[in-house]
Amino acid sequence: MPGHRQPHIVIIEDEPVTRATLTSYLDSHGYRVTEVASAEKAEAVLARDNADLLLVDINLEGKDGLQITREQRALSEVGIILISGRTDDVDRIVGLEMGADDYVCKPFNRRELLARIKNLLRRTMALRHLSRTVFRFEGFTFNVTTRALIRETGEAVRLTRAEYELLAQLVRHPAEVLGREMLAAAVTHRQEGGDPRTVDVLIRRLRSKIERDPKLPQIISTSHGEGYVFTGRLE
Repeated sequence: MPGHRQPHIVIIEDEPVTRATLTSYLDSHGYRVTEVASAEKAEAVLARDNADLLLVDINLEGKDGLQITREQRALSEVGIILISGRTDDVDRIVGLEMGADDYVCKPFNRRELLARIKNLLRRTMALRHLSRTVFRFEGFTFNVTTRALIRETGEAVRLTRAEYELLAQLVRHPAEVLGREMLAAAVTHRQEGGDPRTVDVLIRRLRSKIERDPKLPQIISTSHGEGYVFTGRLE
């Protein structure tokens, strides 16, 4: 997964062959994988290294997968997929009620599991990104709560309310083309009726404040005929 941090998946599975097979398969698809055989070992890993997704066998000895799910869900919004050797609905329903996001039964198709993992990571990471309040990019720190944009020199960049609203929309949707009408509505807080030409003016002003060369923008790019896209490198 070039250009991106590898998502960290923790596999909690006490069956060695299943654990090794899953680890090898997910590692080959670009994920950073930590494998453990028990809840206690998983807790030690999670205490020092955050996970993006947990794959949890329900039928563990000691603290089982349902208990792990309940405890981890109380702590965070990490993605959780339960794995079970049983096909009855009770485990699945209880697991989902306790906060699991998805459920697969053994024997499972690895490609199907990979698709479920990708979908869940996409959802959880999008939610996490939208809830972020501080963004660092290209030598700037942008705090959307305090509306502060600071250069790496410590100098504050003054933004008007409209410039702030526009930058906040763009940085929350990196690499995604946002239409001029949508951006106009976000800036004016109207469902419709915002003037797209206002967005063009605001983009020019923003570029003059944050781009090294506003005529060759690297942070806010134009998608001709569509709108604008945040192309700066987020840390």
